Amino acid sequence: MSKLKLNRPLAIFDIEATGISPRVDRMVELCIIKLMPDNSRITHTWRINPTIPIPAETSDIHGIYDADVADSPTFAQLAEEILAVLDNCDLGGYNVTRYDIPMLCEEFKRANITFDADARKVVDAQRIFHRKEPRGLEAALKYYCSREHIGAHGAEADVIATIDVLIGELEMYPDVPCTVDELDLYCNPIDPLWVDRAGRLKWSDGEIVLTFSQKKGQKLKDIVAFDSGFIKWIIKSDFPQDTKRIVADALKGIWPEPPEGQKKKTTAAPKDPISQIGQLDLL
Repeated sequence: MSKLKLNRPLAIFDIEATGISPRVDRMVELCIIKLMPDNSRITHTWRINPTIPIPAETSDIHGIYDADVADSPTFAQLAEEILAVLDNCDLGGYNVTRYDIPMLCEEFKRANITFDADARKVVDAQRIFHRKEPRGLEAALKYYCSREHIGAHGAEADVIATIDVLIGELEMYPDVPCTVDELDLYCNPIDPLWVDRAGRLKWSDGEIVLTFSQKKGQKLKDIVAFDSGFIKWIIKSDFPQDTKRIVADALKGIWPEPPEGQKKKTTAAPKDPISQIGQLDLL
C-alpha cells in the first residue's frame, strides 16, 4: 500500500442509501475493502433491502432501484456478518466522518447491535483533499491519479477510487503522515477544549458549554436543568454518537472529567484569626 503503514486492518467503506439523513434514510449498498498490514485487500459488497422506497431522484444518482434490492437481505439480517468484517478494524473512506460512519452507526443501532465507532481511528481522504485541494472525489481522482471516475456513485467503485486517491495523496504530500494514528489526528484535529469529537460541546472555565444553535455559549448543566426537551431533541437528531452519549449521560447526572487546566480551583478556607494570634504568640 505504498507509504501507508498499518498496524491493523483499515476498512475503507462506502454507502449508497435512500437519502442523506442517517436517522431517516436506509442503506441500499455497502462496500468494505479491508486493507491489511501485509498490503493485501479483502473486498466485501452487499446489496441491502432498505425496507422503505428509494426516491426516484436518489436512484437516478446511484443507479439502484427498488426492484434491484427487493429480494436482498435487510441490514438487520446482515448486521452480525458486517460487524464481524469490521472486527479489529480502523475506519476510512471519503467524507466518511460526516456521512458514512453516522449512517453505519444508525443502522447498527436499529439492529440493536452495539458498534463503537469512537473507539476506532478514522482516515478520511476527503479531509486530506480539502486541506490540500478543495474539490470533489471525481476531481480528486483525476488530480491525483490522472484518470476519470468510471462508475461514480457505485459503492465499490467509490471505495476503489478513494483508496487510489489516498495513495496519491500520501505520495504527493511528504508532510501528510503515513500511520493510521497520525492520519486520524491529521484528518480529525481535536481542540483540547472540545468535549466531543466534533466540537459541538467544549470546556469553558470548567463547565461544558454548547457551541451551536441558539444555545451557543450556554452551560450544558443549565440546559439539562431548565430545558431538558432540548437535550432530548439532540439525542433524537442527526448528531454524532459521542455528542448524543455525553448529553444523555448529563441527563442522568453523569459528567466527564474536565481536562487539566479546566478543573475548578478550590480556594483554601481562611485560617481562624484566633488561632493565628496564638501562633504569633509562639514566635
